[in-house]
Amino acid sequence: MAELVGAFGVPHMPNTPLSVRTNPNGELAQLFGAVREHVDAVNPDVLVIFDTDHFATWYYQKLPVFAIGIAPQTSGPGTDDWPGLTSFEGIPVSEEVGRHVYLCGLDHGFDLTLSEEFGVDHSITVPLEMLNPAMQRPIVPFWINGIAPPLPLATRVFAAGQMVRSAISALPGDMRVGIIASGAISGDIGGPHALPGGPGGPPDTEWVQFAVECMRFGKIDDLLNAATRERLRQAGNVAGEVLNWIDLLGAVGDRKPCHIEAQMQGGNAYAAWRWDQ
Repeated sequence: MAELVGAFGVPHMPNTPLSVRTNPNGELAQLFGAVREHVDAVNPDVLVIFDTDHFATWYYQKLPVFAIGIAPQTSGPGTDDWPGLTSFEGIPVSEEVGRHVYLCGLDHGFDLTLSEEFGVDHSITVPLEMLNPAMQRPIVPFWINGIAPPLPLATRVFAAGQMVRSAISALPGDMRVGIIASGAISGDIGGPHALPGGPGGPPDTEWVQFAVECMRFGKIDDLLNAATRERLRQAGNVAGEVLNWIDLLGAVGDRKPCHIEAQMQGGNAYAAWRWDQ
C-alpha cells in the first residue's frame, strides 16, 4: 500500500530563483531551504502539486474548478519572462498516480477535468526548483481555480484534498507520496489594492496571521468558515491561492505542522507536515 509521507506549503514568487542564486544566504533561500530539509528527510517518490494555473494551460474559455494533468512529461514556465526564471524541459509526470487520482475523483463525485497535453508556469516550476531541484521526483499537477471569480467553496476544496488522500492510500505498491501546496495567503498584483506606481499592494497581514495560526494549531474548521469568497477578495486578487493550502489540509487531516513560518511582508507562509514525527 502506498503512503502519504509529507506535505509542504510554499509560495511561488517568480523572482525567487534569481534571488536565491544571487543571495544564497538571504531570506528566501532560508525560508525555502527550511522546507526543503523536510522534503529531503521524508524523500517522497512522487509529488502531487496543488496549484492555481496562471492562465498558462487554462483560460476563461476553458477554466475548470478542478483539473489534473496526466502525461509522460511536461515543461515550463512557458511564456513567463520574469528575469532569472529557469526553464525546464522533460519534467517527469507520474501517469500512474495521475490516472489513479483522476479515477478516484470520479468515484468520489468529483468531475475532474483531465489534460493529457499541458505546460506548467512559474507557480509549479518555482516550488519544484526550490524543493526538487534535480527534478528527480515525478509530479502530478492538480489545479484548483484560485484566480478567477467565482472561486470554489473552501469546504469543497477541502473535500477534494480528502479525496486525494484516499486515492493515495488506495495506490498499490509501496510508493511514498508527498504533497506540495503552491501559492500565497494574501496579495494583490495589479488589482484594486495596488499602490500608485507599483505592481501590487501590501498583503492583508491580519488574514495571513489568522490563516497561519489556524494551520499551526490545527483549527481547520475556523479557516474553512472564514475563507469565504468575500474574505478572500478582501485579502487581494491572488488570495484565492490559499485554496491550494486548504486542499493540502484536506489531505493532511488533523495533523499539525512540524514547521510553519509566516512571511508577513510578502503575504506568504512556508510549512511542512511529516508522518514520521
